[in-house]
Amino acid sequence: MDSLVASLRSLDRGIIRRLMPVVLILAQSPGARAADGPASVPVSVSVRATPEGGIQPQAVSDAGGVIHLVSFQGPPAGGDLVYVRMEPGQAGFSPAVRVNSRPQTAVALGTIRGAQIAMGREGRVHVAWNGTPKALPANPIQGAPMLYARLAPGHEGFTPQQNVMQRTFGLDGGGSVAADGVGNVYVAWHGRTDEDPAGESGRRVWVARSRDDGATFAPEEPASAHPTGACACCGMKAWADPSGRGPVGLLFRAATGGTERGMILLDSRDGGATFGSTLLQPWRLSACPMSSAALAAGPSGVFAAWETNGQVYFARVARADGTALPPTAPPGDGRTRKHPALAVNARGETLLAWSEGTAWQRGGALAWRVFDANGRPTDQAGRVERGIPTWGLPAVVARPDGGFTVFH
Repeated sequence: MDSLVASLRSLDRGIIRRLMPVVLILAQSPGARAADGPASVPVSVSVRATPEGGIQPQAVSDAGGVIHLVSFQGPPAGGDLVYVRMEPGQAGFSPAVRVNSRPQTAVALGTIRGAQIAMGREGRVHVAWNGTPKALPANPIQGAPMLYARLAPGHEGFTPQQNVMQRTFGLDGGGSVAADGVGNVYVAWHGRTDEDPAGESGRRVWVARSRDDGATFAPEEPASAHPTGACACCGMKAWADPSGRGPVGLLFRAATGGTERGMILLDSRDGGATFGSTLLQPWRLSACPMSSAALAAGPSGVFAAWETNGQVYFARVARADGTALPPTAPPGDGRTRKHPALAVNARGETLLAWSEGTAWQRGGALAWRVFDANGRPTDQAGRVERGIPTWGLPAVVARPDGGFTVFH
């Protein structure tokens, strides 16, 4: 395998991405033995290039096994978002549909400001993204808007984009979106008002909520009164229980005192009216790491993934009180790992994917590993040199057959 990867380094990225099915087969081990447990049946893992030549894929799988994916195309300072879907059993995706109704109003710079996707009632797709500074509808105060659109019935197109920021400004790091099966949609970001202190210490996470499937949004409200600040150029992730009766989670990076940049999970048990706060892992740093985060649900609960000091971690969140179990990191050197993505299948197995060696205006490698239902790493893993393009990151979905699909 090492010699094959070495030979692929001389090829361009497009050729490498077309060879991914071959590399995947060679990268998988014959069994899925956990580090300290017996061998189990290997999990089916498919690695695919983002369709339509896009970057920054974000994907969800609905109850019928349809994969819905949104990605970025065009100049990184002002491009477009495209949506595609793939039915179970099909090898290809549907024709691409542009998400943003106004051209070139999405941002890829910094990797963490791109689109986020969520699945709501009756399979409706919801997308939120950071707008360009001059995007319309404009922020009524100042700065870039937090934009949102939803898929129209019949999958024929998206509704006109709207800005959900009404009280806040200073949008920098990426926002997120979550939805449930009873019509609630949550768009979250971090920013500030005129009453808040200047700088990162004055930033808070804000949530705009819709009760009518995204047709209208109430003015944003702060998710937490705790003075943790928010890392200005870091992304965040939102998740909502599909039933509408379970928790709503918001995962973001703090900036307390400008140096305490631990990952914080805000957890609501009353539909987003109030949130508790849990520090998942501390990190003392005097700079912005431009990190992203992930949340995914499985049969044993919700799982969070994040980066700390060049390593990626994930942990299961307890159902009862929102606290997290001790985090797990994949084996190996964790000095340049970023942008974790994860999914959990019906058996409770987890696939964690991440990038390695990426930086400002620089791509890197894609890596992934499967963990068993007890959170132990198995031998089943893969790596794709030059698999992550500039401003890129991976995405993962769990399939109804128990397998996973990784997009890069």
